Amino acid sequence: MNLSNLPKSVKRSAKRVGRGYGSGKGGHTSGRGTKGQKARGSIPEIFEGTKVKKSFIKRLPLLRGKGRMKPWGKKPVILNLTKLSDWPASTAVTLEALIKKGVVDSKVGFVKILGEGEIKQALEVKVAVSEAAKQKILKAGGKIA
Repeated sequence: MNLSNLPKSVKRSAKRVGRGYGSGKGGHTSGRGTKGQKARGSIPEIFEGTKVKKSFIKRLPLLRGKGRMKPWGKKPVILNLTKLSDWPASTAVTLEALIKKGVVDSKVGFVKILGEGEIKQALEVKVAVSEAAKQKILKAGGKIA
């Protein structure tokens, strides 16, 4: 193998600072400017000194109040069994059917049925149901999918 036949090495190694005058980045300040914290040690990039008024953390929005640890996802729309008392027994209770009937808005993530009220007809429910509502629906002869 000849030295002239070696593949060309394009990648250069990074210049190491502070390794003497002959290194190209040596000497008095080693390319770090003159004085100050940045010239001396290693500090994080987001560090802005000890100022509090305009610091990065203070510029972020604060979530105040009781719900700051709760997830920001969509909350379910709550429906009671009283809303479904006049629902036709032949139609299944789905999110699409509830939107079509105008019971809930079209921007709803999901619906949960709670057990307040009575139901007489047998319904086929295909949305989230509480335990109390589940017992009342099954007692009326309906089913939950």
